[in-house]
Amino acid sequence: MNIVEKIFQECDRDHTAIQTPDEAITYGALVTRVEEMVSRLAALSAPRIGLDCPDGITHIVLALAILKAGKCLVPLAPELSAPERAAVIDQTHLGAILTGDGTLTPLEHAHPPRFDEDAFAALNPAFIRFSSGTTGQSKGVVISHESLRDRVAAANRGLQIGLEDRVVWILPMAHHFAVSIMLYLRQGATTLLPGSHMAREILSMARQHGGTVLYGAPFHHALLAAEPSGEPWPTLRLAVSTASALPESTAKAFQSRYGIPLTQGLGVIEVGLSCLNLKAAAEKPTAIGRPLPDFQIVTRNGEIWIRGPGMLDAYLHPWRTRDAILEEGWFQTGDLGHFDAEGDLHLDGRSRSVINVAGMKCFPEEVEAVLREHPGVRTARVQGRVHARVGAIPVAEIIPADPAAPPSISSLVAHCRAALSAYKIPLNFQFVSEIPLTPSGKIRREEASAREKN
Repeated sequence: MNIVEKIFQECDRDHTAIQTPDEAITYGALVTRVEEMVSRLAALSAPRIGLDCPDGITHIVLALAILKAGKCLVPLAPELSAPERAAVIDQTHLGAILTGDGTLTPLEHAHPPRFDEDAFAALNPAFIRFSSGTTGQSKGVVISHESLRDRVAAANRGLQIGLEDRVVWILPMAHHFAVSIMLYLRQGATTLLPGSHMAREILSMARQHGGTVLYGAPFHHALLAAEPSGEPWPTLRLAVSTASALPESTAKAFQSRYGIPLTQGLGVIEVGLSCLNLKAAAEKPTAIGRPLPDFQIVTRNGEIWIRGPGMLDAYLHPWRTRDAILEEGWFQTGDLGHFDAEGDLHLDGRSRSVINVAGMKCFPEEVEAVLREHPGVRTARVQGRVHARVGAIPVAEIIPADPAAPPSISSLVAHCRAALSAYKIPLNFQFVSEIPLTPSGKIRREEASAREKN
């Protein structure tokens, strides 16, 4: 089964698939543009192709072409530093990279893949995305065409997106594509791409083209809530908040400005969209709501576990298949939460350490490893600090190699900049004499909300 073939077989080819400020492309034109690239990709022996392309129509065309050609898509986010990019290429053992101008560059590797190619191919893989998993370490999540089909269908049991919808899309495509752009295409909807994160441009395009659904992060919702024109958005029926925790102040400001509540959901790379606050968004905006019809959610010792369709098929490195990851079908999310008396789920924090920065994930362990390579650093702890605009920001505590002569902040920033994406660089450095450890010797991490109160 190939999910792109299913989309193309069932779509209305005269209906608008994608709309930008300058261009509209129908499903028929989308099919034509994808097919033009498929023949080039299908001839490659490479099973995995990296996509290095800015957001826009071309990104969607090339992503669909990779999938239609029977290749596994590996997004290469534009903000990746050179070492980060090299690590993704190495871990996924990419066979080629496709760029936005259509250039296709084959790659060679000095070593064989660190996973079984036959086992990988047997999954019918569609995507590899990177997640912290349940250990706090970044790892490749493999999602098959069948799992993608199932999780898209399950998510839409809640979203109810259809042919008449025009979804305003403002998240980065390299980070959010599988259960969003793919869902809109699968349902025959129109995706509106404003081409800017400026609230004025987003609202203007939404009003011009009758946007019905907004899918964004709290960062975007805060900008829209503060948009000063006072112009209404009368066609908006659903505004979904994802990627990081929704501040109550943002939710209230958005509802006051546009007259509908922000609907928060629980999206996990390994699971998809399993929970959505459809019933109590106005009264309880910080809740993530109730499980969608196809999912079961329970808490065990305060930690959220999920069971349902479309679960990940494997972790790439170290290689583990779904049966080895799930416990009797249940996925341990690493999120802490509780159900209230009405049955709505609330997040209480995270047992894993990932920091969500404006919809992008930052793994503290990765930043700490970079900091420890600085000659002036003995060890470091990186954590998230709550931020009203972007959700959270990374901050660092440093034990200097020489307490009498700590490294300069500028040298720490420059060191991080050489190895990390800009959003992962700590925005605050504090020199300390000790870093608290757990009884097993691991770094003890505090909840962001607790740090904010201090």
